[in-house]
Amino acid sequence: MIYTEKQKTIGKRVHPDTVSSNWKDWKWQLKHSVKDIETFEKLLGINFGSEERMELEETLEKFPLSVPPYYISLIDENDYRNDPIYKQAFPSSGELIINEHDMSDPLAEDKDSPVPGITHRYPDRVLFTISNICSMYCRHCTRKRKVGDQDFIPNKKVIQQGIEYIKSTPQVRDVLLSGGDPLMLSDQYLDWILSEIRSIDHVEIIRIGSRMPVVLPYRITDSLIDVLKKYHPLWVNTHFNHPHEITSSSKTALRKLADAGIPLGNQSVLLAGVNDCPRIMKSLVHKLVANRVRPYYLYQCDLSEGLAHFRTPVGKGMEIIESLIGHTSGLAVPTYVIDAPGGGGKIPIMPNYIVSWSTNKVILRNYEGVITTYKEPDEYEPTFCDRNCERCDLQLKLEEGDEYKSTGIAQLLSDNDNNISLIPENNERLGRRNYENVEDEDNKQ
Repeated sequence: MIYTEKQKTIGKRVHPDTVSSNWKDWKWQLKHSVKDIETFEKLLGINFGSEERMELEETLEKFPLSVPPYYISLIDENDYRNDPIYKQAFPSSGELIINEHDMSDPLAEDKDSPVPGITHRYPDRVLFTISNICSMYCRHCTRKRKVGDQDFIPNKKVIQQGIEYIKSTPQVRDVLLSGGDPLMLSDQYLDWILSEIRSIDHVEIIRIGSRMPVVLPYRITDSLIDVLKKYHPLWVNTHFNHPHEITSSSKTALRKLADAGIPLGNQSVLLAGVNDCPRIMKSLVHKLVANRVRPYYLYQCDLSEGLAHFRTPVGKGMEIIESLIGHTSGLAVPTYVIDAPGGGGKIPIMPNYIVSWSTNKVILRNYEGVITTYKEPDEYEPTFCDRNCERCDLQLKLEEGDEYKSTGIAQLLSDNDNNISLIPENNERLGRRNYENVEDEDNKQ
């Protein structure tokens, strides 16, 4: 890991006796995280005007500041106002603008929480919040309401409750550890949590969501790797938003994780003024793949309070995806999603490549605009599925295969379910129909 001249300068401003070994110690970085405007100015050698300082202080009263010196060192102090690192790390008065449709908990994570720390939204997986502390408080965080709040720190009792819930819920096969940042916990504490979850028979995979490889890559120590690789299959999803975040140190952290057999994914958020550019995103996904990180999701910015200045139109995300599909490797193309307000989960939003459709042909267009035809089979005999898997003639040999009741679109597609439609609650049309039926009965009488 390189110790650059700029990092040396910032390190000396933190403390005159700072040396390379201090700088590369993740605990030293946390101890000297910047939490106030004055220190931020000192480390970067910049000055805010008195009026701007007042606005910034007002923002910090609601949304705190915390940035490790390492991440600060990536900021271009000569053009910091336009710098993508600065915009993600430093507060803005725009965070105090609350629009009509903004919500404190837009994804309804609190409502979908059967026990503290657990969000159970999807049938076979849970999100397990095991920390509310981060090495950096990202200005675009969807959980701004919780991060850094002492009232939301999950103690060991809360963690144990979450583990017990997972034990008692056999349909959960996938556990995502989130936060805050799970890697803010000590190796020993994380080891205990992972061992408890891994001992649950029905849990097949464990995932960890962490921004440490981005904002504090020194956290990815050999001792941490020794802990993580004991609990395969274990996956890590990180959160690079801009190619400038991929440094020598972050590459080293990613290499350690990948060499330990840990599959890596990345979840970017589309942010106005940071990465809302096809060229930037193409550069980012190429650098990720070159470091064995699979671009997983590109998120439309959530409707959390204080994020209005970061949001782009959905059309900007479509433009970026159009610039990737066909123009680069498929494995470098993330899925563009909107995490539905109200807890509806991730909805893929992708360009439409089907131009038209008949009973035996599909008309398609490719990334170049070429129109082509795919011929459907003239004779296709679908296998009638009565959910009697023991009599299935499709060579269905699934060890420990479990059936579950179909829901949603899968329910309508199921051959053994008589429902023909899904009706949203309080549907106005059906309300009118019920009223008309009552009126007809009255007329008959």
